[in-house]
Amino acid sequence: MARAKAVVIMAAGKGTRMKSSVTKVLHPVAGRPMIHYPVRSALDLGAEKVVVVLGHQSDAVEAYLGQAFPGAPITGALQTEQLGTAHAVLCAREALDGFSGDIFILSGDVPTLPTNVIRRLDEDAGDAVVAVLGMRLEEPAAYGRLVRDSRGSLGAIVEAADCSKDQLSIDEVNAGVYRVDSEHLFSTLDTLSTENAQGEYYLTDIVASAAQSNLPVSVTLLEGDEAPLAGGVNDRIDLAAAERRQQKALRDGLMRGGVTLNDPESLFLHDGVIVGQDTVIEQGVALLGETQIGDGCYVEQGTRILDSRIGQGTRIKAASHLESANVGDRCQVGPFARLREGTVLDEDVKVGNFVETKKAHLEPGAKASHLSYIGDARVGAAANIGAGTITCNYDGYRKFKTDIGAGAFIGSD
Repeated sequence: MARAKAVVIMAAGKGTRMKSSVTKVLHPVAGRPMIHYPVRSALDLGAEKVVVVLGHQSDAVEAYLGQAFPGAPITGALQTEQLGTAHAVLCAREALDGFSGDIFILSGDVPTLPTNVIRRLDEDAGDAVVAVLGMRLEEPAAYGRLVRDSRGSLGAIVEAADCSKDQLSIDEVNAGVYRVDSEHLFSTLDTLSTENAQGEYYLTDIVASAAQSNLPVSVTLLEGDEAPLAGGVNDRIDLAAAERRQQKALRDGLMRGGVTLNDPESLFLHDGVIVGQDTVIEQGVALLGETQIGDGCYVEQGTRILDSRIGQGTRIKAASHLESANVGDRCQVGPFARLREGTVLDEDVKVGNFVETKKAHLEPGAKASHLSYIGDARVGAAANIGAGTITCNYDGYRKFKTDIGAGAFIGSD
């Protein structure tokens, strides 16, 4: 029988190295705040409780989580003093009162760790009391080292500041992700001291405590290209590295799903974008927000699409900008078109070069091919709007709606 799962996410740090007025975990990666990713992983794991340990700008983080995950079993726990990672987890104790099972511990500043890696940690752990996710790095830097005993089992995690010279040469390091039996976790945390180089309560001490009591400890080690996925974000350089990793993962996901990317590294994506099979995307395109693109579309160079829906078989020509627009099947947009919020194009509509629309509904087969502004308007089926046409709806006090009937022909200018 599967054991119950809870997740604690450490997100209390201010992130001073970010040099920002915004708390670290709210900085975006692929269009979502960093905190979004571990919380989503926690829910994907089936956690019955998710406790986010908050500190700096806690109200802002809680507000975001409430908006992003409405109704989810997420609780905030406040860490008013930063006394170390073990202290952060202790701050979650009250929120986990009555819980018995496995507690996963994640960090709010690790946005690129896939949920399937956490599942692998869980599977590898078996009956282990403590399971640790590690990384093999050529340059271990300031990460805590995984110190094994003579049998090759994990005996301790030693923080870099406390390492001997020999221990600093170890290339297996702590990724800061754990699965711990709930009873062992809190009984051990109560016994920890701050007798270390940083004068803090180290969560990593739970490993040595288990090993000394001959309790089973497991390690899941990430190597090669997988290792950086567990890397945390401490400054803007780390943030850029996380963005690159996430962009690659999103692009690879599109291509595996049947999308052709002519120049993958030039495509910029937000997490949550959906693109259908047999769609082709040229270089220098940005697909942002909750954008959805249907099957068999073609998106040309330099196009930017935000929070928009594109039907099947539609072609978006070069350098077009779409924002909160709904484009039907078999349409043609651009080049250099701008569809603003509230624009609706029914099937087989053509909006050509240097045409701007806002709160405009173009019905099936309508055309506005050149140099026009169509705002607050209905354009009937098969109507043809000539070059230089402008709908003028505002008299300085009120805004009116322009209504152009089906089959109408509006001449140039």
